[in-house]
Amino acid sequence: MKILVIGSGAREHAIVTALQRSPEVAEVIAAPGNPGMALTATCLPGVSDVTDSSAVIAAARDHAVDLVVIGPEAPLVAGVADQVRAAGFPCFGPSAAAAQLEGSKAFAKEIMASAEVPTARAYVCGNADELSNAMDATGAPFVIKDDGLAGGKGVVVTNDENQALAHGANCFSKPSGTVVVEEYLDGPEVSLFCLTDGRTILPLAPAQDFKRLHDGDAGPNTGGMGAYSPLPWLAEVTPDLIDLVIDRVAQPTIDEMRHRDMPFIGVLYVGLALTAQGPRVIEFNARFGDPETQSVLSRLQTPLGTLLLAAAQGRLDEEPPLTWRDDASVTVVLAAEGYPAGPQTGATISGWQDAAQPDHTDVLHAGTALNDAGELIASGGRVLSVTSLGADLSQARERAYEGLSKISMSGGQFRTDIAASAARGEISGPGAASISDTTQAAIDRDTSLPHHLPIYSGKVRDLYAPLDPNTGIVNEKALLLVASDRVSAYDFVLDSPIPDKGAILTQMSLWWNEQLSDLAPDHVLSTDVPHAVSGRGVYVRRLAMLPIECIARAYLTGGGLKEYRASGTVSGVPLPAGLQDGSRLETPIFTPSTKAPAGEHDEPMTFEQVCEVLGEPLAARVRDLTIEILARANEIASDRGILIADTKVEFGVDPAALDLDIDDPIDWSSLDPDDVQLILADEVLTPDSSRFWRADQWQEGQPQTSYDKQVLRDWLSSEASGWDRADDAPPPPLPEDVVLLTRERYLEAFEALTGAPFNPPA
Repeated sequence: MKILVIGSGAREHAIVTALQRSPEVAEVIAAPGNPGMALTATCLPGVSDVTDSSAVIAAARDHAVDLVVIGPEAPLVAGVADQVRAAGFPCFGPSAAAAQLEGSKAFAKEIMASAEVPTARAYVCGNADELSNAMDATGAPFVIKDDGLAGGKGVVVTNDENQALAHGANCFSKPSGTVVVEEYLDGPEVSLFCLTDGRTILPLAPAQDFKRLHDGDAGPNTGGMGAYSPLPWLAEVTPDLIDLVIDRVAQPTIDEMRHRDMPFIGVLYVGLALTAQGPRVIEFNARFGDPETQSVLSRLQTPLGTLLLAAAQGRLDEEPPLTWRDDASVTVVLAAEGYPAGPQTGATISGWQDAAQPDHTDVLHAGTALNDAGELIASGGRVLSVTSLGADLSQARERAYEGLSKISMSGGQFRTDIAASAARGEISGPGAASISDTTQAAIDRDTSLPHHLPIYSGKVRDLYAPLDPNTGIVNEKALLLVASDRVSAYDFVLDSPIPDKGAILTQMSLWWNEQLSDLAPDHVLSTDVPHAVSGRGVYVRRLAMLPIECIARAYLTGGGLKEYRASGTVSGVPLPAGLQDGSRLETPIFTPSTKAPAGEHDEPMTFEQVCEVLGEPLAARVRDLTIEILARANEIASDRGILIADTKVEFGVDPAALDLDIDDPIDWSSLDPDDVQLILADEVLTPDSSRFWRADQWQEGQPQTSYDKQVLRDWLSSEASGWDRADDAPPPPLPEDVVLLTRERYLEAFEALTGAPFNPPA
């Protein structure tokens, strides 16, 4: 069998080397190849543009090859695989349509949502304002990704807001002009290559790569500075990872691509983060990854040529299980001076022949060329990969760095810590094993949704934009609002969700909407939602929200009590002297606050300040309606044994009624409240947005028995938690008894108010 490999990097050199170990492969041709490949394979330097499908097809015909293997992403996205197949040659590599999984991060996120693949929440941004809003939503560390191809260097992960914004601005200046902002996924990262013929999947051995330039994961992102395989720590952290990835990630993705008439044939690269909530996909690539390929293929015993041809011909289901060497493999990359920002080319390379040891070390070429004198020189950023086998990672590392020490290149740079932590047994998981079964079940329910694009994730609620299942076009009139089981306290989202909390509060909010329907219309369109969020999700009208938090108080407590003790007022409203914690106010008062960006605190506002934002007529209408809602709620709740001390409600307006698009700015002070309908939005009168007290135990001057999350606040404030609020460290996980007691309080409030038992969603 003759095989044509397209590409010139160390990844393609590793593929060529592995193919030459296949007994059925008679010849390997590389186009254009590199000086290292030329030592053992036929190279075609004339095919200098790997995106030129006519040149690739001509080479395949000239050499009468039996299979074409496309290594880099650029020719795949350009559609070279389509043209090669159309010319009658079996080809290992996805079509241009399927390669969008790598060519567009936004497309990949949409596929993950449709296939219900667990991944980070993401925001697709087309301008600086959208980028800033998305960064507010995710918070630091900021993960900013160029939507298109960027040679492995299109991602910035940083705590520096200015650096994140600058990277986004650079992406916007490109023709695609789009970035994807993701929530940061914490935990060890794993790369898994999945060979597929569009139906069957054969996973290769997992690997881990090192993306930062310097030791200790410092410095800028690169295309990869080293890798190793296998991962000795993986069995302890996630023993069933491969099966889990196939079942929940790779197979659903491949099936979704096939159902869209864009079957994926080639290798699906799955980049994973092993988070406390389980594996989450960081990214997909549509080809082998570099430098992980160098280590993974060095360990593969199954003939690679047989596998790639079977995938190209749709016969992977006929292949037996893969076999692997017991050895560990470590790859260290030698990069040019100035890489990645501005690599300096032309440096002479010597000693590389001495570094190669046929029984355990390969020197794989990437950015190399021959000068006029026949000397090997650096011609790119990443120049060489030294890949060594050993009985374990320690020996493989020793051999790789020994080989590297024999190579001389002026200005050359490499990391000295590749696989060091793994060899010392210092890598551990994110602590998922300590999460109880009840809590883990609640986490697992919070999943991605098919045909819905995640656009915002708050502390306890998430927003999705529905997509047309046929066209993928966003429905601009509606949103899916999902109440999660997450719980927050003291401005932290806790690691311990409260089972059924989202469903209990959603059903309570819907009940209150009915009780208040004569005071204000609500935003609910339908409760017929995807099964994954049944009972805790609702479709709602897409509104322009008022830029203030509308709060009313019937009793004095919390932040209002603190302000009263200091000034005798709450939000500028004077109150009688002598009031205590829990004192009933003569009439409810309006105590609004700002809407702070994510990660910041809301600040109290006076009514005069609200007038400056909304104009006096609209401000007065908002104040009166907020107070009226709290008064009505207490009339209803007090008959059911509950006092509502205070509440926060949100109002919006329909932009279409103002002849505006959803993103158009609104001059709030110009609105006439008699002409504009205020719509009640978000959750309404739940223990998360209100203080619910037991009426029969209310007593002025002492803490009240609460139906809300005060149970967990009390535990966090106690010595038992060991947590210091003054410290910046997040709170510890809640004990199971505190979790269950908090759930019982929510449940008790629901059943007392509605008079109906709570039925958990299936």
